[in-house]
Amino acid sequence: MANKVTADMTIYDVLCLDPENQQIQQVFFDMGMHCLGCPISRGETVAQAAAAHGNDVDDLIAKLNAVID
Repeated sequence: MANKVTADMTIYDVLCLDPENQQIQQVFFDMGMHCLGCPISRGETVAQAAAAHGNDVDDLIAKLNAVID
């Protein structure tokens, strides 16, 4: 897939890149981010979510892009 996750994308945008890919959801879950369906996910960026959950944004982005490729 040509699309890549960036820090300024919302969680919702990331999930919409490949809605059938459960590995995307699993990356978030594995990093302690369990609120993928909450309303905040539509407006919270990957960078904001990583910071809120104490995760390194670059690590999160790398893991997400690895399962999207």
